[in-house]
Amino acid sequence: MSFLDKQYREVITRAVCGKGRKFTQATHTISPSHRPSSILGCWVINHLYNAKKISEDTVEINGSYDINVWYSFNDNTKTEVVTERITYCDYVPLSVKDEQCIGDDFDVVAKVVQQPNCLECSISKDDHKINVEVEREFIVQVIGDTKIYVKVAPKEYAHEEDDDEWDFELTDDELKDVNPNFFPHKD
Repeated sequence: MSFLDKQYREVITRAVCGKGRKFTQATHTISPSHRPSSILGCWVINHLYNAKKISEDTVEINGSYDINVWYSFNDNTKTEVVTERITYCDYVPLSVKDEQCIGDDFDVVAKVVQQPNCLECSISKDDHKINVEVEREFIVQVIGDTKIYVKVAPKEYAHEEDDDEWDFELTDDELKDVNPNFFPHKD
């Protein structure tokens, strides 16, 4: 079959050329000002990230978030919140790749499946620091130019109708079915 045949057309379009997914668990060590007695709470906020394609089969996601740990110290008589900014770099392998993409102009779309959140927060036994275990998950799509071939319908199947040929006037039969009391009366 020749694609130069009159029955087919080459269409160049943007399409998803690659997909990937990455789940990450990481443990971060936080250094509080005081020796902690107990952990009262831990939360992760201010997540920011961006993604770019770095090779044929890998997307790189660079991001950051803040870890806030509320802890007690001085034998549980005082409390404080310690905040630490964490930066990370995740490499997402593309599990689905389309080898038919044209050129090098790619857009990368990264979506968070699981925002970074705290799984466990504990006081380290040896050095009196705080260990925070965090999880996060992304899916990525690489969008690029690709060529598709479509079959053209023969002229006898082509419709050349437009909206001007349609009659939108109400007939007398349609008007007799209209209920004039459809809307409630205002008092």
